[in-house]
Amino acid sequence: MLAGCATPTPEVVEKIVTQEVEKVVTQIVEKEVEVEVVKEVGRTLAFSSRLFSPPREQEFFINEVIKPFEEEHGVTVNFQILDDNTLFERAELQQATNHVTTDIICAHNGKMPDWLDAGYVEDLTDVVASWTDRHFSPAFESDTNRDGHQYFLPVGADVYLTLANNKALPYLPEGADMDALTWEQYAQWAVNIAEGEGEGKVCITGIPMKSWIYMFGGTALSYGAGFPDANSAEAAQAWKIWETIGKAGGFVPTVLNIDSCVDPMMREESWLTVFHNARAGQVYSSNETQFSLAPAPSGPVGTGSIAGVSGYAIMKGSANYDLAVDFLEYLTRPDIQVKIAKGTGGFIPPVQEAIDYVGAEAIDEVISKAVLVLENGVVSGVPGYMYQDWGAVKQCFDDVFEDTILAGKDVDQTRLDAAQKCVDDLLK
Repeated sequence: MLAGCATPTPEVVEKIVTQEVEKVVTQIVEKEVEVEVVKEVGRTLAFSSRLFSPPREQEFFINEVIKPFEEEHGVTVNFQILDDNTLFERAELQQATNHVTTDIICAHNGKMPDWLDAGYVEDLTDVVASWTDRHFSPAFESDTNRDGHQYFLPVGADVYLTLANNKALPYLPEGADMDALTWEQYAQWAVNIAEGEGEGKVCITGIPMKSWIYMFGGTALSYGAGFPDANSAEAAQAWKIWETIGKAGGFVPTVLNIDSCVDPMMREESWLTVFHNARAGQVYSSNETQFSLAPAPSGPVGTGSIAGVSGYAIMKGSANYDLAVDFLEYLTRPDIQVKIAKGTGGFIPPVQEAIDYVGAEAIDEVISKAVLVLENGVVSGVPGYMYQDWGAVKQCFDDVFEDTILAGKDVDQTRLDAAQKCVDDLLK
């Protein structure tokens, strides 16, 4: 009996132990590994930018630039577009409440002094020094750096280029070279087109507070004026160029309804413009056989152009500082800078080594000509931080265009003095 009872006991125990141990161990291991992976994948980088606001640019930047980084690092980049003022106001609130939810910002160089004055962004000097394969263009150091320290990493630089529909080429003044055009020749070209076609074909942004101030500003710089300068003797010479076009009815009839020259140029409603290189690039690369591209016209002191740039920075107090550094290292690689520039219309990639990645396509030509203007031109940034309301400063110049230039009137000193007072009254 005893021998018979002893036999089944180990069989029962062995069966129970085997089942329980296997089940418990499997459950615990699976649960622990799963929790660890979720933690890693769940990281989200919050990136707010004033750059790449057009839907086409956003789509490219998200799909072709951000997604590869997300896939490589197993993270999410929450990308959102905000204008410069909203971007700064949100930072103020986050810093004041010590609740920082933004990791990376991208601001315009005209707004960078406000960020630096407030101390809202991290010092990236040592980070940049560790990247030996890239050197940022010195053209914008006065904006991105302060007291020998670098806070912003430049991206998406822009200048102004001349773009013409090839239908305008027969009207080019005799002896004029589009690649070495003067402002006087540009004005005559506009007059010739208006006379030959029976209507004006020059595009500027006539809707208030858009780009006219920059279009005019480039002309003014070419004559030795400052920016924004409305009434100096040099600025007056620049106004005369536009006065000539206005008196000839040289502007496209719908000019006061235009907020960007891209569509009028694409529709062939307009044939001639000097505008933002990325927008010019968008048109030119859409059909390079239909358009001709060149640097902006020149004046007595050179090729003037307003030059802008945006810059990445890491918000003070970011909870994802290391990941933010990794993302900026990726975004500022020379090949990625060129990829971004080409995919968004032809911005200038402000990394010196980027030129090695510029090819021979239409969009590469846009970049190359823009680099020429930036390196050899008479350029000025946008001192928006010096004024209470930069949009109101723009309006001072818009008003001169509408009530004097477009009206075909003489641009006299009294009108220009009034415009300058309008500007000066807005100084902080």
